[in-house]
Amino acid sequence: MKSKLILMCAAMAILLGLFACSSEVAVDASYNGKEIKVPVGGSLTITLELNATTGFQWELAGITDQTVLEKVDNKYEASEAGAPIGAAGREVWTFRTLKEGESIISMEYSRPWEGGEKAAKTFSLIVVVE
Repeated sequence: MKSKLILMCAAMAILLGLFACSSEVAVDASYNGKEIKVPVGGSLTITLELNATTGFQWELAGITDQTVLEKVDNKYEASEAGAPIGAAGREVWTFRTLKEGESIISMEYSRPWEGGEKAAKTFSLIVVVE
């Protein structure tokens, strides 16, 4: 009886450990300027709000070490059905971790055309890959 209880506790600890070490990390604007940890071979998703009707969009300004982290995808997600015209949507950026190290992701909220307003907002994230 006691050995079954110990075995169950060990199994629960392993399962909790697996969930705590998720290889998929998702962040939003509240992480601006912060540091996060992502395992090697994991993915990072950054979701930032934007209002496309104003002409502004998020642009990747840089990744300091592209041997540690690479951009995989980015896409615009419109506001949900039934939202008022001109409601904010989201820009979703996906990155993959390649090896251990540190890299900083920098983004700018700008109007991309020549003469357009640049860096009205900025977002940066320190990514530590372990």
